[in-house]
Amino acid sequence: MAICRVRSLVSLAKSNSTFISQMRTFSSSKVSSCLFESVGFIGLGNMGYRMANNLLKAGYKLTVHDRNFNAMKTFSDMGVATKETAFEVGEASDVVITMLPSSSHVLDVYNGPNGLLQGRNFLRPRLLIDSSTIDPQTSRKISAVVSNCSLKEKKDLWENPVMLDAPVSGGVVAAEAGTLTFMVGGSEDAYLAAKPLFLSMGRNTIYCGGAGNGSVPHCLPSDMSDLLCLSPMNTKAAKICNNLALAVSMLGVSESLALGQSLGIAASTLTKIFNSSSARCWSSDSYNPVPGVMEQVPSSRNYDGGFASKLMAKDLGLASESAKEVGLKCPLTSQAQEIYTKLCKDGHETKDFTCVFRHYYSGKDEF
Repeated sequence: MAICRVRSLVSLAKSNSTFISQMRTFSSSKVSSCLFESVGFIGLGNMGYRMANNLLKAGYKLTVHDRNFNAMKTFSDMGVATKETAFEVGEASDVVITMLPSSSHVLDVYNGPNGLLQGRNFLRPRLLIDSSTIDPQTSRKISAVVSNCSLKEKKDLWENPVMLDAPVSGGVVAAEAGTLTFMVGGSEDAYLAAKPLFLSMGRNTIYCGGAGNGSVPHCLPSDMSDLLCLSPMNTKAAKICNNLALAVSMLGVSESLALGQSLGIAASTLTKIFNSSSARCWSSDSYNPVPGVMEQVPSSRNYDGGFASKLMAKDLGLASESAKEVGLKCPLTSQAQEIYTKLCKDGHETKDFTCVFRHYYSGKDEF
């Protein structure tokens, strides 16, 4: 049993009177503790598997579901309860976390025939957390449905089920190490209640405010160093922008390293230069795309087990659509989308997105 204790923020609430919660949630900000006796996790892919495993290590009672039988068997062999449908996971859980590849998967898990919201007006989970990278419209659609539901059993100060958007950054390496960054949107009280869950899977949590809130919250106290005060935004949009920057960064690093090799500079040498100068970035110092330069990253294992190229192509598509909606010219987004779309068409869709170095730029391994 995992018990989460949440610090009261009454003084913060008083100084932040303009902030309005995303949904109907707790009766006040007097919540000081909550009890999540059971946690459901749906989506045991490269990211979800590692996130769920870290929750298990932290002592949470888990119930899991995935379409992949082998993934569920791995958890079953560890003594974790597995369910055949998302609905069954919900019926066994106080909080459910979803980590899924696309908007269609999320809609099916939540609104499908055997989905989490099959019970509609009366749900067992008090809290639903979606960590998938999907389009903001889908996220808002599901949140609206959840906000109109009721709980089968009201407990503590929870009067209605609440949903949080909580996409992550850091990739498979951070998911394995438990150092992910969570970008969380929704009710502030729900965020505080869920924070122990996030910190069992990650190192940083960034509260982004309530989705749809038109006001800008006051900055948080300086002693809360792990929270960043942002104007309310849709966290899915934030994640889309993050992955756009990552894609462009990885293309730039890959292109530079491939050019360096062609000019006779070893990738390891150029990487050292990058990492001690202005070119330093996550793509060069933490997730290098050249096989043989860095251990424990996908490029060191034939680009297996990372963030699939097809998912990066999907995220770039979301970024492109978002740019069109607001009328913003984004030439780098378009170029990156074309490159990753071609990479997928050439048969590399399941390989980590860093394989662009080898399969698009024809870069060489370093021995």
